[in-house]
Amino acid sequence: MTDHIWKRDEIESPCVKICVIHPQTRLCVGCSRSIDEISAWSRMTPDARRVVMAELPSRNPAPAGRRGGRAARQAGG
Repeated sequence: MTDHIWKRDEIESPCVKICVIHPQTRLCVGCSRSIDEISAWSRMTPDARRVVMAELPSRNPAPAGRRGGRAARQAGG
């Protein structure tokens, strides 16, 4: 006998447990969602979740590029 009580017909979370919000993009580095999307996820309709999920592959939560290092120190001084 299987337990169907806890089975839910909803889209899974894209969370990969790397929960770091990038300071410039304000997107999670792990799943590419915004803070608002993350906090509202459990209350979103399945259709709203599908919309977010469809957008995630086109998001770049952490643009490439260095924020400092030797070149930045030399340019500043």
